[in-house]
Amino acid sequence: MNILVTLDSNYIKPLKVMLKSLFLNNQKEVFSIFLMHSSLTDEELDHLRNYINSHGSKVEIIYVDNSCFSNAPSHLYYTKEMYYRLLAYKLLPDDLDRILYLDPDILVINPIRELYDIDINEYLYASAYHDIVSLKAINKIRLFPYEIDAYYNSGVLLMNLEQQRQFIDENAIYEFVEKNHSYLVLPDQDVLNALYSKQIKSLDEKLYNYDVRYFNYYKTVSKNKWDMDYLINNTVILHFCGKKKPWKKGYSGKFHSLYKHYEKLAFTC
Repeated sequence: MNILVTLDSNYIKPLKVMLKSLFLNNQKEVFSIFLMHSSLTDEELDHLRNYINSHGSKVEIIYVDNSCFSNAPSHLYYTKEMYYRLLAYKLLPDDLDRILYLDPDILVINPIRELYDIDINEYLYASAYHDIVSLKAINKIRLFPYEIDAYYNSGVLLMNLEQQRQFIDENAIYEFVEKNHSYLVLPDQDVLNALYSKQIKSLDEKLYNYDVRYFNYYKTVSKNKWDMDYLINNTVILHFCGKKKPWKKGYSGKFHSLYKHYEKLAFTC
């Protein structure tokens, strides 16, 4: 399976935790990890290469020129590397037809093959939107001129690269960023949804992009079906969305201890 990650040096440690969870819970799979960056050092790249190789998978490093998206909005939590997934169809090898993008702030706690093999022949992407009424309403208002039906989370993106090469216009992305520079709240996500939301296949968020902040909400709306036992046995991807991250001091949350378990494994095994 092809997996895409994009990062700067601040996300090396979380990336290792995410990859450890991926490798441990998919031991029959061999992964090709495509790592996009513009600023990692040779030492950092060698470290990641050795880490991935030691788990029986391989890595391909893709350097992105530092000028790419240099004028796009970014800050501490949203780095310019997050935009690179939007141009994956151009930056990745031409012989790849699909790839699964994963954010570093994720745990993969069950096999991922079923997600990877989903039929997306008629779509550019497959992704999940967080079906929270207040979030849906706010994002529809923010992106009103673009008439979005749902606001998809870009942290987990199954990409149809063949379709993207035919229908995505790189210049349209740059033009959108330049035109809306001052209004982008979740920058790459806003671009993705404004331009392509109608060409995204919807995934079940509770399976493939579970926002850990909303455990009680998911449990309530599922009439207690999605309790902790069911989640641990069925959810594939836990996503630590938002500014508060489980590797930071002072974090507290229902899945903090689970994250710390994988963090320990990533740095001791």
